[in-house]
Amino acid sequence: MNTKTLAEKYTVPAPRYTSYPTVPYWENDAFSAAAWKESVVNSFIAMDSTEGISVYIHLPFCESLCTYCGCNTRITRNHGVEEPYMQTLWKEWEMYLALLPSRPQIRELHLGGGTPTFFSPGNLAKLVKGILDRADIHPAAEFSFEAHPGNTTHAHLDQLHALGFKRLSFGIQDFDPLVQLTINRVQSYEEVELATNDARAAGYTSINYDLIYGLPMQTMAGLTETIAAVLKLRPDRIAFYSYAHVPWVKPGQRSYTEKDLPEGEFKHQLYEAGRELLKAGGYLEIGMDHFTLPTDSLFEAEAKGTLHRNFMGYTEQYSRLMIGLGVSAISDSWTGFAQNVKKVEEYTALVNSGELPVFKGHLLNAEDLIVRQHILNIMCKGETSWTSYSEFSVLAEGMERMRVLEADGLVVLDGNSVRVTTAGKRFLRNICMALDLRLWRKAPATQLFSISG
Repeated sequence: MNTKTLAEKYTVPAPRYTSYPTVPYWENDAFSAAAWKESVVNSFIAMDSTEGISVYIHLPFCESLCTYCGCNTRITRNHGVEEPYMQTLWKEWEMYLALLPSRPQIRELHLGGGTPTFFSPGNLAKLVKGILDRADIHPAAEFSFEAHPGNTTHAHLDQLHALGFKRLSFGIQDFDPLVQLTINRVQSYEEVELATNDARAAGYTSINYDLIYGLPMQTMAGLTETIAAVLKLRPDRIAFYSYAHVPWVKPGQRSYTEKDLPEGEFKHQLYEAGRELLKAGGYLEIGMDHFTLPTDSLFEAEAKGTLHRNFMGYTEQYSRLMIGLGVSAISDSWTGFAQNVKKVEEYTALVNSGELPVFKGHLLNAEDLIVRQHILNIMCKGETSWTSYSEFSVLAEGMERMRVLEADGLVVLDGNSVRVTTAGKRFLRNICMALDLRLWRKAPATQLFSISG
């Protein structure tokens, strides 16, 4: 079956598998803050002493709404919100520290949003110091943050670099002026070039660009010019992923209609063209939707078999415990997930009353843990295998669904293993769906996910 036919067959709503079970299939009724706290403590105790934890901090504020964005944001030009929000973050951090039996060691720290560089350089540095002062830093720690090219200053770069930040991600999306105007994300090539050069001069060793295909008004010529411009700037990593059109979740996406979106075969052509241009430019495909230079640590992690995936995306830093701080942040104890409330006012009120601000979550059972590991293996290693009958009994149903994928040349089934083929790498989401027991047992009546491909 040719690539075009495969794309038509497998372009269906599918999760991105930053977790299993995926959020729509969490058993929220069985979740409680008390059970979540116990899960965190047990995870911390079970960790190897050299492992360390991950910390994600969600900074939701933006000065304007990028209408394509699916993140939890608060639009404001009032920078007086910075200090109160920082105070609340520290209080939430204190609650987690009080649970842990010993001082944690931070292996991974990421500032996401929103727009983290909405915060002044001094406040960002102050925020991070308030987190690090109550923890140790792992010898192999990696600190990173998301940045807007238009408001990232020398002071942002210098102050965060002095605190150990070596990696940052710029949201580029597309350089086409019409696309930028449509999604309300206007930034020039010159702004991006300046921010990139400043980051390198400040000592950042890994710079990521986010690029999106399937955006409204996007054309083949525009995407080709965007990637040509990106290749000139040569970021270390590129995330090239599909636009998620979910207007029922993000009303800002209603500022344009489905008629403005490249869909079907044309959207597939955009992806294939972008993928080939990136590979021709010297980038190597990593996992799903990611490309790196051969010198980047993410490529090295995949080569060594240590690539990991969590709610922050792909990382070379494995941590059993990830604590999410801030509105809507998701935490992961490996045996459980928890998500914070999504409104700043509710988050602040809960934290100030001494309650962890979690409002939903999921505690994984033995079956979930088996499926989670195999989906993670496929997403990060492109293969998985099992050695026991108990594992196979959980996977058997998924293996039957895999036979269709095998017939289409996307996987190779060999006794007790599954291996993704070169053709199948384009369809990792679909391959993981075959193993997703919760999705198949409770098929949704309405669309829950963005379209894959």
